[in-house]
Amino acid sequence: MEIASVDTAIVGIVAISGLVSLVRGFVKEAMSLIIWLAAFTVAMTFKEAAADLLVNFISLASMRQLAAWAGLFVGTLLLGSMINFLLGKLVSSTGLSGTDRTLGLVFGVFRGLLIVLALVIILPQAVPVDQDPWWTESALIPMFQGFESWGREAAAGIKDFLTSWI
Repeated sequence: MEIASVDTAIVGIVAISGLVSLVRGFVKEAMSLIIWLAAFTVAMTFKEAAADLLVNFISLASMRQLAAWAGLFVGTLLLGSMINFLLGKLVSSTGLSGTDRTLGLVFGVFRGLLIVLALVIILPQAVPVDQDPWWTESALIPMFQGFESWGREAAAGIKDFLTSWI
């Protein structure tokens, strides 16, 4: 049995995600995810107030909003990165780095699986791949399609949660 190239790519995505998380560790990976979500939430929540502070510097309202959003987003990412760095040092000093890396590997594999699931859900809606040989000959894509309804429900729940904060 020949392995389809898309199946090799799927295994590669999951493996690379797992290896990156193995190197970085669970704490850094989980904090990175939290920081990105926090940066988005802060930027969306406070962009209006920050834009009001830029009235004397940027005359065009849309550019003020964009500058405010970008400044809040990047500022939150920078602050979060500093906190993440300090947490990484704390984990190293406590001797939990082996456990942290093992949990990081599990986190990374799970993240890789979610990335592939998202691609399997979104790609057929964006471009007509359903009938392409590389799609239909895949052994792994049907397995991910079995989780499509769960993925859609989870994405809707996350979207509702995030928009409730905005």
